[in-house]
Amino acid sequence: MSIVFEKVSKAFGTKEVLRNVSFEVKKGEILFILGKSGMGKSVTLKHIVGVLKPDSGNVWVDQQNVTSLDSFQLTQIRRRCGMVFQHPALLDSLSVFDNVAFGLRTPQYQQTLPTPLTEKQIEEAVVSKLQLVHLGTDILKRFPQEISYGMQKRVSLARTLAPAPEYLLFDEPTTGLDPITTEAVNSLIKDLSHTLKVTSVVVSHDMACALKIADRVLVLDRGGILAHDSVAEIRRSKEPLIRDFLSETVSLEAQLGASQLINRGAS
Repeated sequence: MSIVFEKVSKAFGTKEVLRNVSFEVKKGEILFILGKSGMGKSVTLKHIVGVLKPDSGNVWVDQQNVTSLDSFQLTQIRRRCGMVFQHPALLDSLSVFDNVAFGLRTPQYQQTLPTPLTEKQIEEAVVSKLQLVHLGTDILKRFPQEISYGMQKRVSLARTLAPAPEYLLFDEPTTGLDPITTEAVNSLIKDLSHTLKVTSVVVSHDMACALKIADRVLVLDRGGILAHDSVAEIRRSKEPLIRDFLSETVSLEAQLGASQLINRGAS
């Protein structure tokens, strides 16, 4: 299972967002895509599931050319890709249980199974996915507005995991979170990727998180790839933009350390 971008270019009007971008995400790998705002990170992610199509070039998922698939074939690809959005996007009118179970109950998902899931099986799946994101059964009957924002993010992740995707695609998963919750979410991404043996692509601007959990880091800048290397190579990079990202990690790690000390003192 791999994702391959082959000389992909994409423009919106006169603004060229991607220019001849080529890279591969290998099976089981955690790839962080970093870059400043507007450098094509989320646009790259949307190409994987065919929400956007390149102006030129090809995108391959498991040797299937996503750019040439019809709507039915794209649906098959999307079922294998779990997207975790920047915001939880939970349905306020549904309980935590029903939010996580939502994808399991759709006719489109049920039709992919040998036999439809029973309510008992759905309940077992919901509980097991909540356990994976370190949440218990005590929140099953609560509604999104009754739990913290950090918990909502984890419920959203459990909902994504419920249909057992082979790929996890994260779009700025730690936006709006404090340093400690950010650390917890990133640990979850790493643990889930390895435990479930899925391939993960994380769009972010957070170099500190990338250095801790990524297998490889892709840095986009001005429509092209500035770097695509291991964490060790990224740390050694002399590129000014990457050095700027690296310098920011010192400040973020200091914030996290201070928050942890405060929490210990309060306990």
